[in-house]
Amino acid sequence: MTDLNLLLNLCQRLLDADAAPVAWHPGHAGTRALRASTGAHGEVIVKVHRSPERHIQEVHAYRTWIPALGDRAPRLLAAADDPPAIVVTALPGVPLTQRQLDPEAEEKAYRQAGQLLKTLHAAGPPRLEPDWTAWLAERAEYWIHHAGDQIAASYRAEVRAHMRALRDLAPLPAMPCHLDFMPRNMIYSDDGTVGLIDFEHSHYDLAARDLVRLATQIWPLRPDLRTSFLEAYGELTATDRAVIRHCVHIDVLTKLPLQHDGAQSWSPGRTACRS
Repeated sequence: MTDLNLLLNLCQRLLDADAAPVAWHPGHAGTRALRASTGAHGEVIVKVHRSPERHIQEVHAYRTWIPALGDRAPRLLAAADDPPAIVVTALPGVPLTQRQLDPEAEEKAYRQAGQLLKTLHAAGPPRLEPDWTAWLAERAEYWIHHAGDQIAASYRAEVRAHMRALRDLAPLPAMPCHLDFMPRNMIYSDDGTVGLIDFEHSHYDLAARDLVRLATQIWPLRPDLRTSFLEAYGELTATDRAVIRHCVHIDVLTKLPLQHDGAQSWSPGRTACRS
């Protein structure tokens, strides 16, 4: 059975026997998705996760935090464990990366994005336990170990220094986070409304970690978008800026391939997805 047929059959079994395919999305890193049309819910997205951990995280997010975003995020319509899959409503529009906008429209889009992330971070109570800075430092050690000789000894020492500095910031509260918060996951509709998708990485974490990629990949070239985003999200504290500065290195490490095929893939959902 092809991936397309698998996903279509899932949609027909879980939601609508008359569902029909609209567009196939090859996905990435083992995740597969199909846009399908249904009678009762219009167009939907059928998504098969690359691992049970990612599946658990996304289902948990949809059931607990995502309703706070209202119509700016998909709604969970159905879920299955074998294979690990979900069916969600499809937001109208295309990823922000696919739209050519004038600077004013982009600034409005990022202002909306700032409000969305602020709302997501407030969708669950802050948590001080476990020690989130120590938890992140341990994960950095995991990635340092599996990076092996892909990184120089001097960079290993630099990362460890940043992790010590991160731990010195404790105690810091954790919030519900997206953790893949980038324009490709922001859906821009024809009327200029921005929504948010893809919550398979979502779990409790330090809120400023959601800003690492924006702060390193987008804001340096577009300070106007930083200003617009923070008008809605709120100004960053000195601690927020320190978390971003230290956690940039975790982001770098997690983009490196593991050194050996037998390495176990780690998912924060194993420890941080509990409601």
